[in-house]
Amino acid sequence: MEKWKCPVCDYIYDSAVGIPDDGIAPGTSFEQLPDDWICPICSVSKATFERE
Repeated sequence: MEKWKCPVCDYIYDSAVGIPDDGIAPGTSFEQLPDDWICPICSVSKATFERE
C-alpha cells in the first residue's frame, strides 16, 4: 500500500489504514480521497501532499 506525507505537519496518510474515524476505510487509495480532502491535522490541501 502507499503512503503520502503532509510537508507542513508530517502527517502520514497510509492507504492500508485509512482514517476510519473520518469514514475513510482501510484500503482507500490516496487518489480515491475527495479532491477537497484536507490534512486532518493542519488542514493543508490534498494537492500539497507528497508520496512517501
